[in-house]
Amino acid sequence: MTVTAPVRTSPARRALMAWVAAGAAGAVSALVAAGRTWASVTFSGDPGGVHAEPVALAGGDVAPVLSPLALASLAAVVAVLAARGPWRRLIGALIALFGASIVVASWQGVRSSHLVSIARERTTLSGLSGADQVVVSAAWAWPGVATAGGLVLLAAGVLAVLRGAMWPGMSDRYDRSAPSLGGASRTGSAPAPERSGRAERALWDALDRGVDPTDVPADDRTGRGAGGRDGATG
Repeated sequence: MTVTAPVRTSPARRALMAWVAAGAAGAVSALVAAGRTWASVTFSGDPGGVHAEPVALAGGDVAPVLSPLALASLAAVVAVLAARGPWRRLIGALIALFGASIVVASWQGVRSSHLVSIARERTTLSGLSGADQVVVSAAWAWPGVATAGGLVLLAAGVLAVLRGAMWPGMSDRYDRSAPSLGGASRTGSAPAPERSGRAERALWDALDRGVDPTDVPADDRTGRGAGGRDGATG
């Protein structure tokens, strides 16, 4: 019965897995926030008291680059697992750049002038003039989530550049499994040097007993074969 020892995860591999989880969480946070409502803009016209319906603006409306950046960041985080050496540092730099871009796009997207400009393009109210009243109601939670996701990606990218070379790659697990397979084969049969040593000792034992080892069959060059010849001689 073969007992398999439990596989222990190295600290470097645990650090890599924690980094992947953090990077993926940052990218998913920005992606989810891009699909949520960030602000509501309402126009009211003075002449005749004309009012327009509130214009709801999602993160993707005020910052169209959020979703592409989040998806690219998620793909880059996964690519770090397969990359090694300078490629891993290059991908880490890209992740940091994506994260910084998400932060900038999030804060620029919630500027009042930017929100009003996009809402004017979407509103159906005509005859708006400089005297029109505009009410902007921003939901700061989702811009904050997108910003936090961008900051996480920025930190993850910098960490990959600085310490990515210390993390193992996907092929390391298979490289380490080769010695264990060799050890299992050695358990089933004795190594070649040990077998040759036993055969040599059997030959010397036969000479000590006055038996010519060349007359003993190759399969019986053990103490049992030599003893059988002694019995036949007697």
